[in-house]
Amino acid sequence: MTAGLELLASSPILLIVVVVILSLLIGSFLNVVILRYPIMLFRGWKKDCAEMATELPDHPALRKLDSPYNLVTPASHCPNCQAQVKAWQNIPLLSYALLRGRCAGCDNKISLRYPIVELVTALLSAVVVWFVPWGWPLAALLVFTWFLVAMSVIDIDHQILPDTMTLSLLWLGLLINTQGIFTDLASAVYGAAAGYGVLWSFFWIFKLLTGKDGMGFGDFKLLAALGAWFGLSYVPLILMLSSIVGAIVGLAGILILGRDRQLPIPFGPYLAMAGWISALWGDKIIQWYLSTL
Repeated sequence: MTAGLELLASSPILLIVVVVILSLLIGSFLNVVILRYPIMLFRGWKKDCAEMATELPDHPALRKLDSPYNLVTPASHCPNCQAQVKAWQNIPLLSYALLRGRCAGCDNKISLRYPIVELVTALLSAVVVWFVPWGWPLAALLVFTWFLVAMSVIDIDHQILPDTMTLSLLWLGLLINTQGIFTDLASAVYGAAAGYGVLWSFFWIFKLLTGKDGMGFGDFKLLAALGAWFGLSYVPLILMLSSIVGAIVGLAGILILGRDRQLPIPFGPYLAMAGWISALWGDKIIQWYLSTL
């Protein structure tokens, strides 16, 4: 075990290959989380609040609340014909290519989103390995990246950022910074408080001025988590980057795709993208900015 770790530490190319393969497998699991975890939440909400039934998305698992449904049960299957996915049909990227993007049982199209999530997870992880030296920061940032991928796609699909994920990321950031991995603990605590407080203030100012909700509470918690990971000084940078990315993507959606301006746009993916960029290049961006003043 020790010899294997030493080999990975001394061979950057081998490390990237191993992490890419691992991340493809993680991406396959994230597809399960992205698909099933929101439904698990909806099932719980439907059981607790029967009046919410008409507001929830239609899904077979929401019609049979007595049958088990979690990240393990039922086994992976085709949503159209219910045929169980065999092991060889569940190899990241390769199975999709071999099956030509169709179910082996009913020939129904398999969503392209599955291999995209796997590929994006692997590519982002490879970038992390390329720029971050071997050690605990590398391991932490890989987990950080996987969290952000899952939360971003869930937010795009359902406009929710589950507390289980945002708060887990927040507490994880505080715990790792007890060891000063990315910042000192005091800065991590202040960053978490500032991240939540800034967006909470924006929310209420916008609501008082317009009578509308500008964002969800999950966004507050996600920015708090990012502040807990990288400290108080990164909160303004993450806000600035997320606003720039959001403006560019939103404008492109309107001009290129003809997106309705009234449709809500989840802010979580922009925060996640800004947080990931800041994790890798935040110091350089801040130094560049200060040098231009």
